Amino acid sequence: MSTVDPAAHLMNTYCRLPMTVSHGQGVYVWDTGGKRYLDALAGIAVNTLGHNHPRLVPALQDQIGRMMHSCNYFHIPLQQQLADKLVALSGMSNVFFCNSGLEANEAALKMARKFGHLKGIDKPEIVVYDKAFHGRSIATLSATGNEKIQQGFGPLLEGFIRVPMNDIAAIEKATADNLNVVAVFFETIQGEGGINPMSTAYLRAVRKLSDERDWLLMIDEVQCGIGRTGKWFAHQWAGIQADVMPLAKGLGSGMPIGAVVAGPKAAGIFQPGNHGTTFGGNPLAMRAGVETLRIIEEDGLLDNAMRVGAHLKNALHQELEHVQGFKEIRGNGLMIGIDLDRPCGPLMGQALQAGLLLSVTADSVIRLLPALIMTKSEADEVVSMLVPLVKAFLATPPKA
Repeated sequence: MSTVDPAAHLMNTYCRLPMTVSHGQGVYVWDTGGKRYLDALAGIAVNTLGHNHPRLVPALQDQIGRMMHSCNYFHIPLQQQLADKLVALSGMSNVFFCNSGLEANEAALKMARKFGHLKGIDKPEIVVYDKAFHGRSIATLSATGNEKIQQGFGPLLEGFIRVPMNDIAAIEKATADNLNVVAVFFETIQGEGGINPMSTAYLRAVRKLSDERDWLLMIDEVQCGIGRTGKWFAHQWAGIQADVMPLAKGLGSGMPIGAVVAGPKAAGIFQPGNHGTTFGGNPLAMRAGVETLRIIEEDGLLDNAMRVGAHLKNALHQELEHVQGFKEIRGNGLMIGIDLDRPCGPLMGQALQAGLLLSVTADSVIRLLPALIMTKSEADEVVSMLVPLVKAFLATPPKA
């Protein structure tokens, strides 16, 4: 057996688990030794249609044979096709394509600043939130509400006003008499922050406040969008509409893709020369987006995410509600967080040994983000594997 470290020449940026993925099918993956795992993480909400989907894979193979990349000097019909669909689903008006959630969020921040400058504001400011995560570039890191991952990268960018979630009085107080505020920027459900949802009442109140003060309402749907909660976009549960909406992760079912969808208030902010990307909007990524949305629609995966997610959430709650150390289950659809009273990072490795892929975020939250194709019986498998691990973990006294 080889003793060579499989990551020997890679930068040490990830704490990898001792498993090498070989291939996948549906909601399962296999390692190079032939062991099967139930994938309840889906590449962190990326593999929307699971693995090796029988309609997605041939479509991408077809596209590879036609055209993988074309620069944005030329018209790319698949861009228009995907933009048309996103506009129809969101009720918004225009789309810019990029390569990732970080890039989409970076573009949103640039839009907000340009919006302010167009109004004559020299130092635009943006409202952001405690525990938020928007990316790891300097701008998105500055908007992020996690001091742990910000350490060592200062000075961070100025121009951000941080407030707590679900407290309309706090945002009113923090922005009172401040004419430099141009936008409010948040995740409908915080992913990396611990599966923390914005309440319906708060979402509606911030939409109203943004209208009153002429702010851009910028909603980061990178992790919680593309059907994960049972709506196309999680904020649609509140019956509101964003002015700017970054997307990524699940939009391409595994292909790197990002998008910024803009409503009428923001659609004209960028003009030629203001923003761009070499790879963004390439035909292969666009085909992945078009086919992903088509399959979600044709197979009723929004309804499936809602039904299977509710089933999974209820089953987990029934098993854990009386277990000492269990706090609560949060989330919506197939975006679920199990909050414990102590750090639970070791559960990732224990779940891996048991044949289950998941993640731990915000130190004490078990995060489940399975593919939208998951069935109730597969959700029951998750419960049967995960619950004993959680109970055993919580039965051990926490380290002092």
